[in-house]
Amino acid sequence: MIRLHPWPTPAELRHYYPGDYWFVPEQDTVSRLEETYRRFVLRDHVGFVSKALQNAAVDGPVLDVGCGGGLFLRMLAERGRPVVGLDFALGAADAAWNQNGVPAVCGSLARPPFAPASFAAVTMFHVIEHLYDPVGYLEAAQYLLKPGGRLIVQVPNAACWQFLLLGEGWNGVDIPRHLINYRARDLEILLDRCGFEVTRTKYFSLRDNPAGLASSLAPTLDPMARRIRAAQESPRARMAKDLLYLALVVASVPFTLLEAACHAGSTVMVEARKKA
Repeated sequence: MIRLHPWPTPAELRHYYPGDYWFVPEQDTVSRLEETYRRFVLRDHVGFVSKALQNAAVDGPVLDVGCGGGLFLRMLAERGRPVVGLDFALGAADAAWNQNGVPAVCGSLARPPFAPASFAAVTMFHVIEHLYDPVGYLEAAQYLLKPGGRLIVQVPNAACWQFLLLGEGWNGVDIPRHLINYRARDLEILLDRCGFEVTRTKYFSLRDNPAGLASSLAPTLDPMARRIRAAQESPRARMAKDLLYLALVVASVPFTLLEAACHAGSTVMVEARKKA
């Protein structure tokens, strides 16, 4: 496990997040292509969560913590699943409601605005590595889940090949936004102490692993990094950089599949059962 030291203050961290980090498609060709791409790669997440819900055999909505613009929840809802989003940013909750038609609440899971035992599943994709108090969030998830409900957590994997090869150049380190980076074993211990039992682990994410390697190799092409830096780009330049980035992502797929097959993928996603 890797812990950033010293931790930045919340006021300092605020400067490293764009004001609209969530994705909301605009009415141009580039945005429409980006949404098509996001839908394609998010099918991996949707499939993992759908399998977890089948394993749980518990009725109830899915709560996505850090829901952003809500595209993942919209895709789950299209499969007939009731969904709710939670995000600390009011703009993200608004985008989820108005752009993707899914109910979303602005708030913190540390003080959940929901009744206990309300959800069949709680998802946290790339959330807890950003938290000063991950235990508080995980205990809140335990409180909100129905008996037998499932928690799905995804984090960067500090034991991945990409980190071994690239060191601090690996984008999963993400200083100073990532306060703690976990290995699979660290995550399992943390979840056990918070009332969960890990039942399934996956080391590959179609959305995150190839893109993570591409961003590590060519950070100036990373769309999120360009947004954080408020890069001034013409529509043509934006399209060109996005296409170059996509080509690098595609080229990264074989390596990321290999490392994941060896349980050394750059992300780890777990399904955990709420203990009785």
